[in-house]
Amino acid sequence: MNNFGDLLGPVIVKEMLKRAGVAQQKTGASHRLLAVGSILHLANEGDSIWGAGVNGKKLTSEYSFDKLDVRAVRGPLTQRILEDSGIAVPSVFGDPGLLVGQLWSRNELAATHGQCRFSVVPNFHDFHLSSQDAQTVDPRGQLWDVIGKIAASDLVVGSSLHGIVIAESLGIPARLVLSNTEPLFKYQDYYQGTGRTAFTPANSIAEALQLGGEPLPEWDPTPLRDAFPFDLWGTTTA
Repeated sequence: MNNFGDLLGPVIVKEMLKRAGVAQQKTGASHRLLAVGSILHLANEGDSIWGAGVNGKKLTSEYSFDKLDVRAVRGPLTQRILEDSGIAVPSVFGDPGLLVGQLWSRNELAATHGQCRFSVVPNFHDFHLSSQDAQTVDPRGQLWDVIGKIAASDLVVGSSLHGIVIAESLGIPARLVLSNTEPLFKYQDYYQGTGRTAFTPANSIAEALQLGGEPLPEWDPTPLRDAFPFDLWGTTTA
């Protein structure tokens, strides 16, 4: 099943390489690069990590690694868990989805979509709860279509973390609606990773619309961009 947040990593990595003029052939490294999403439980020994995070549903999971090549993580909660496991983690935070607004313009992304007052972007496990609402964006849809609908919105609400991330990357206010299925962990990790120690989730779409968006992050993308592992492709280009 497609989930647009899970598809973000490869396209962001590809665009980072393209803009740096780096050939996009498969990296010669013997390990993988994990970027975007709550996927650290999938890491193997020696894998490189750039902006990924710990899954709140797997906080007690056994990891299959003792060493990782960590360049950046989603936020300080992920940092703390990895450091407690003996992994060295730099204080470079941010979901790489936040770079979408740096890599593509809002007008470019929204070009084929009519402007709308708000969009609801649920976590795909919550989609059935609001699927009948005309303003609901199916997170299982085609990646650029989902991003385009977000870009065309004046406000984004919902339980999709990457709905919030993409909106905020484009300067669009967003408000988290509490999920029926997702623990708060990844949202806390994201907000703290963008300098916001407090945030106020809504209990419903109606409440989210009434509250409007959280204050946008005052977040510098430079450390995350500078941490991109170009060396895995045999270059130090930045």
